[in-house]
Amino acid sequence: MNANLLDKSVKVLLLLFVSFAILYYAQSFLVPFLIAALLAMLLLPLCARLQKKMNKVAAVLISLMLLLTVISVIIYIISIQVSDISDNASEIEKNITIKLRQLSEFITNTLGISEQKQQEIIAQQQQSTTGRLSGIITGFFALFGGFLTDFLIVTVYIFLFLLFRNHFQNFILKLVPASEKKNAQTIMHDVRRVSQKYLTGLALMIACLWVMYGIGFSIVGVENAIFFAILCGLLEIVPFVGNLTGAALTSLMALAQGGSTSMLIGILITYAIVQFTQSYILEPMIVGREISINPVFTIMGIVAGELLWGIPGMILALPLLGIFKIICDHIEPLKPYGFLIGEEKKPKPKGHNKLKKIFK
Repeated sequence: MNANLLDKSVKVLLLLFVSFAILYYAQSFLVPFLIAALLAMLLLPLCARLQKKMNKVAAVLISLMLLLTVISVIIYIISIQVSDISDNASEIEKNITIKLRQLSEFITNTLGISEQKQQEIIAQQQQSTTGRLSGIITGFFALFGGFLTDFLIVTVYIFLFLLFRNHFQNFILKLVPASEKKNAQTIMHDVRRVSQKYLTGLALMIACLWVMYGIGFSIVGVENAIFFAILCGLLEIVPFVGNLTGAALTSLMALAQGGSTSMLIGILITYAIVQFTQSYILEPMIVGREISINPVFTIMGIVAGELLWGIPGMILALPLLGIFKIICDHIEPLKPYGFLIGEEKKPKPKGHNKLKKIFK
């Protein structure tokens, strides 16, 4: 009995080790593949509607062009805002110099480290980083080239997934026994439905965040408020970390642009109000509880995703956990694992359905 249990435990650990090794070394293949699969599921309802009025290839091309148009518009708006920020580079540099001088005086008065000693430390750090500057520039261009390559690969994947979706579905059905075909169809339907609702809800929530952050930052007086509103909204796709990063970058840039302490307090108040609205109104009403993952496994999934694939892993963690939970919920031996990583359903608050209808 003990020997069999030990043997089973060793096999499970070996399977986990091999799985993580495959996921880690197959990053360059899996990340574009999975991103394309999720975006293809997002476009599937639109593509299916268009296909009723035209041939399949045209429907797929139009759906893909609409997605690329939305992405291009967002990039264009961001580029305009970045251009405005770069036009004020000299003023930002002047403000940073003033803030650094104030920080230096604070360190001298508080910690007793003279300004000369601080300058020596800074000079040593500059000497150590100067030799790596060329390597940083080379790495940046390599990263940019890799991004363009992945973007093209994702675009091609989306087109092929939408075009041959029935072929892939029939292939999966051929893999399972006849007695399990109905269950397999149910799993594929639920995965598609939950992914679509989650992604469309997330997109709508980000759009709402753009509006709220834009209004709040404009009232506070932040320069280039639209840029920072878009930045904070887009960073929400990285759970937990994204919203804090957006608020921190906005605060730092506001100070660099000459913002006062009252402006910084206003940014933090705006962030707090938006986060409260997002957590208790937008997420329950728009995104819903389509991916109901236990908070413990949510954090574990995000950490594991970051270790395996970096930022893309953090973005993909929740959708992949949700898909894994759906599979576990429909396969009898895996149901306990689906229950473990899932979250117990709570009663919906009063007015939930009315508000959800408004957002729909």
